[in-house]
Amino acid sequence: MTLLPPVAAQIPSTRTHHGDVVIDNYEWLREKESPAVVAHLEAENAYTDQQTDDLELLREQLFEEIKGHTLETDLSVPVRQGEWWYYSRTVEGQQYAIHCRVPISGADDWTPPVLGDAGAALPGEEIVLDDNVEAEGTEFFSLGSFDINGDGTQLLYAVDTIGDERYTLRIRDIATGEDLADEVSNTSGGALFDATGQFAFYTTVDDSWRPDTVWRHEIGTPSTDDVTVFHEPDEAFWTGIGLTRSRRYLVIEAGSSVTSEAWILDAATPTQEFRVVWPRRDGIEYSIEHAVLGGEDRLLIVHNYNAIDFEIADVPADDPTSDPRVLVPHNPGTRIESVDAFANHLVLAYRRDALSRVAVAKVDGSAEPVFEEVHFEEELFSVGAGGNPEWTQPTVRMYYGSFVTPSTVFDYSVASASLTLLKQQPVLGHYDPALLSQRREWATAEDGTRIPISLVYRHDLVVPGEVAPTLLYGYGSYEHSIDPGFSIARISLLDRGVVFAVAHVRGGGELGRAWYENGKTLTKKNTFTDFVAVARHLIDEGWTTPERLVAEGGSAGGLLMGAVANLAPDTFAGILAAVPFVDPLTSILDPSLPLTVIEWDEWGDPLHDPEVYALMKSYSPYENVAEVAYPQILAVTSINDTRVLYVEPAKWVARLREVGAPVLLRTEMSAGHGGVSGRYEAWRKKAFEYAWVLRVLGLHWSPTDV
Repeated sequence: MTLLPPVAAQIPSTRTHHGDVVIDNYEWLREKESPAVVAHLEAENAYTDQQTDDLELLREQLFEEIKGHTLETDLSVPVRQGEWWYYSRTVEGQQYAIHCRVPISGADDWTPPVLGDAGAALPGEEIVLDDNVEAEGTEFFSLGSFDINGDGTQLLYAVDTIGDERYTLRIRDIATGEDLADEVSNTSGGALFDATGQFAFYTTVDDSWRPDTVWRHEIGTPSTDDVTVFHEPDEAFWTGIGLTRSRRYLVIEAGSSVTSEAWILDAATPTQEFRVVWPRRDGIEYSIEHAVLGGEDRLLIVHNYNAIDFEIADVPADDPTSDPRVLVPHNPGTRIESVDAFANHLVLAYRRDALSRVAVAKVDGSAEPVFEEVHFEEELFSVGAGGNPEWTQPTVRMYYGSFVTPSTVFDYSVASASLTLLKQQPVLGHYDPALLSQRREWATAEDGTRIPISLVYRHDLVVPGEVAPTLLYGYGSYEHSIDPGFSIARISLLDRGVVFAVAHVRGGGELGRAWYENGKTLTKKNTFTDFVAVARHLIDEGWTTPERLVAEGGSAGGLLMGAVANLAPDTFAGILAAVPFVDPLTSILDPSLPLTVIEWDEWGDPLHDPEVYALMKSYSPYENVAEVAYPQILAVTSINDTRVLYVEPAKWVARLREVGAPVLLRTEMSAGHGGVSGRYEAWRKKAFEYAWVLRVLGLHWSPTDV
């Protein structure tokens, strides 16, 4: 039986702001527990299944290709923490990771164990946590916290089995594998042990899913005895807690999108009061790191006071409000992102020319550090330092990759300024990086701004200037940069002659803070027009045509997708919108909804500002559906998403149906913002999306057509 497109009932509700009266016929879809809403979503799923039934063989082929390129039984490179090397491994046929460790050979052991045969456990291995065991009997599983106490005897971990990002925290005796009686429900992610191992610190969220309270839990006591150590009443601020690498200070951070504040506490006295570093000032952002310079405890502060792209200053740890000393001055166009401190060196992360960079400086006595950039040869790449928990380690773990080069792990020797390759992500099957080309091009926006574009393609299948099927990805919010990175799933597109392109539009962070500022709040429309300019550049330069171009974006990038569908529907053959933020005005007007008040710094406050209200209404995809010929649209969402509620794409699709748009909606009925859990389920989801993309691009034929 052929199903007709589901038609949502129209039940008018009225919204009035700033004298503007809006009739919303689909707001009733917000009632998540309503049988009528569930039935509608299930009907949409059934219709989508039928409309993509001809893709079943292609979906299975894509899934097998992803699976065939992946080394399913594999190990990560071990990271030293305390007296152990920690790593995770995966086993063929199992959905989740197994977290393991082996002992170090001695105090000077800084060389990770040789991985050898990926199918074999390392000698002396202990299993700390097996996610597959913990996930048994659940449809969804996510690990939100994972921390080991200082002497390596206990594990703190927290899991979410629904997808709403509320985690149950537990403490496990590693030797016995048994959990203690300690259990705390409804925590946020990022819980940790303190330096003494006597306490755990964690955060909880308010009714709007905002992490607002930091708690101290004494190991071995009931959670009802837990102590509130910090509460943030301002609804525009979130909170979090961490421990410096030196294990010298506990740090509480409170921040909005434009303002931040840090509080510290000597880790040796975890029950005492935290003290503020720099009192918050509107528009001033900063983060701190503990370092020892010239034998003195100092706080390194990355801040934007009179420095739009940030600078690094340092102050005495016991007197942080004293006059700061500038260590790395502000350099417009070079966006400083973070600094990591170790006993004998510092690591600087920054961004220049739309690429991430890393530099390292030795700490020599009282001399000011001199940073030297670590250089790489590819035109496009991404690099970052991470997985470096030990204060005294002589090396820096670095992660590198590009559109062509699989994820690669190095150890950088500070003494010799040299890189040692530890592992490169294995790619099985027929993958030849020599067949791939990556390049940078620039489009010109409506206001003359040059917009960077990254492209990757197989040069034996694609000739620049000759039309090819193209998938154009975009995001453009929260100063988040879309860096060049490798994807096994993408191989299936490239092998079919698809060009993959990224539009680095304003609102992201690729070209510094100004790039972000010119794509948010009252300048948000630049994000959308930049994306259209990139699409038209690719068409004008002969890379593709509208009939062979699909756009993709998710979350805030899903808003981008909805906006360009209205702005330039004739420019694209298809639009893939994942967990799309397509009813932003309704959401941002309601402070009771998850994370809304926090979002006012990003989008503006339409509740109190009529100018922001008018602007958001002018670009909101849901508000601006028109009687035009839309491209094919696939929207995917999850019912338990707490960041972009499922109701936004559900309402958007219902409105698009009114004007006859060729639109499909797929809702995961047991997942959150990140989609389904488990690697095999994630591969099937990606295969579903890419099969649809290939059909839109004309690269799929139904078996009945052969």
